[in-house]
Amino acid sequence: MATVTATVEEVLGASPVMPVLAFRSAEEAVEVSSVLYDCGVRVFEITLRHESALEAIKEVKVALPDDAIVGAGTVLSPDTAKLARNAGAVFGVSPGLTKELGSAVRAMGWAFLPGVSTISEAMSAMDMGFTALKFFPASVSGGPGFLKAAASVLPGIQFCPTGGISADTAHEYLALPNVPTVGGSWITPRVGDGTIDLAATRERATAALNF
Repeated sequence: MATVTATVEEVLGASPVMPVLAFRSAEEAVEVSSVLYDCGVRVFEITLRHESALEAIKEVKVALPDDAIVGAGTVLSPDTAKLARNAGAVFGVSPGLTKELGSAVRAMGWAFLPGVSTISEAMSAMDMGFTALKFFPASVSGGPGFLKAAASVLPGIQFCPTGGISADTAHEYLALPNVPTVGGSWITPRVGDGTIDLAATRERATAALNF
């Protein structure tokens, strides 16, 4: 069984790139996550975008060693947060934040990265007690320039930018002092038949860990 708990700091510090993983089955999740782990990846954001996502989280937790930090992405409500945690996710990520969701995950004591795209949203998240935030969608919400400006007015906040980031642009974000990691969906590309290209995944994961 994999890691039981994780702090936000452990999640952010596990890798320069946090793979954002949209799996279509639990079997695919185990196969691809095992490849990523063998490359050195230690944090996994499995998005709740498919009906098999909760089962995927359970199976990946069982399949990977204890130092794998398996979390849930696209957490949209208190109910999905509880389902994800009960499935074994040790952290959660959301594209945005509501008062209900913020209150629920804080009460759960669950490591959580709420999504923001403006300074006002970041301030609201701070008021709820969050000091680590997902910046989404990063590429169309100001990119590295926004985060550079945010560092001067929100010095206590760390960001994980996600959305539209690629291997070519990740370095621009990671050069910023308030960005310990970026979210990356480019690491697990799909080919014409819809399957994930494992060879490309190995290559991209290895490269990402050396950013």
